[in-house]
Amino acid sequence: MDQEIMHELERRLGRLHARQRLGIEQDHEAQIFGQGLNFFHVENWYSVHSVIRTALKLAGLYERGRRNAERLVVRRNEVRCRNLPPAFDGFTLLHLSDLHVDMNEGAMRRLVELAAGLRYDLCVLTGDYRGKTFGPFAATLDGLARLRAELAAPVYAVLGNHDTIQMVPGLEAIGIRTLLNECVTIARGEQRIHLAGIDDAHYFRVDNIEKAAAEIPDGEFSILLSHTPEIYRQAAHAGFDLLLSGHTHGGQICLPGSIPITLDAVLPRRMGSGAWQYREMSGYTSVGAGSCIVAVRLNCPPEITLHCLRRG
Repeated sequence: MDQEIMHELERRLGRLHARQRLGIEQDHEAQIFGQGLNFFHVENWYSVHSVIRTALKLAGLYERGRRNAERLVVRRNEVRCRNLPPAFDGFTLLHLSDLHVDMNEGAMRRLVELAAGLRYDLCVLTGDYRGKTFGPFAATLDGLARLRAELAAPVYAVLGNHDTIQMVPGLEAIGIRTLLNECVTIARGEQRIHLAGIDDAHYFRVDNIEKAAAEIPDGEFSILLSHTPEIYRQAAHAGFDLLLSGHTHGGQICLPGSIPITLDAVLPRRMGSGAWQYREMSGYTSVGAGSCIVAVRLNCPPEITLHCLRRG
């Protein structure tokens, strides 16, 4: 453990929180069975990754899937809400998720190109920046720094199940503010909205929605960033108006018609990708810009999303 990183984490989170978070991470790092919201974690079973790759090659799908993984698309989503302040009508968020920066250089180059030409008011990242779930992360931070240079400020992020808390000082040093069960207020004149973010809820289970929402006045418009959409019930009942997430990759390798074989998440399939609604809360699950396990995509193109907030 780098002592400088440890010192920065203790300064950022407090000594107890930093050591507790690191301890939980070290106890369960790269565990295949148990821990988290689901019992089996295929992303941690590294011996099976080559089996999947070989099976795709034998089926004649690998090269096509590899090319698909670099063909990012820009999606647009309109979110309507009655309590959105008038000053924020048309406010646009660029949503990036599941970059897995060090897994596919071609996809990252395309992402940088696309991001440089977009117009938006705020950028949010919903986790999984590293390819593996353990090990070095310097290459990930280098790739994120190249992307950050093309992003308009401000940029906010949360961590995913592939990310270590040790990345936080590096993320914030390049201008990516990481929300760890925290909330910030975005103001336009005298009107405001609230942006909250929780720590990983899928694998390490270190999320705390109550803490993140504690300072949001009742009835004011609020957005929650979570790596996984699996906490949709808690988010809705906490009064959030919009939940932005990722994690599922939309299945990544899907049957024709974008039907996912698996989502690696405990939630209704209709929430596995794209826009959805639960009670009074709107939600959006990004299929991600990168790829996990194997850098291929079939019937599920990678995406970045522009969310436009509208009153009504």
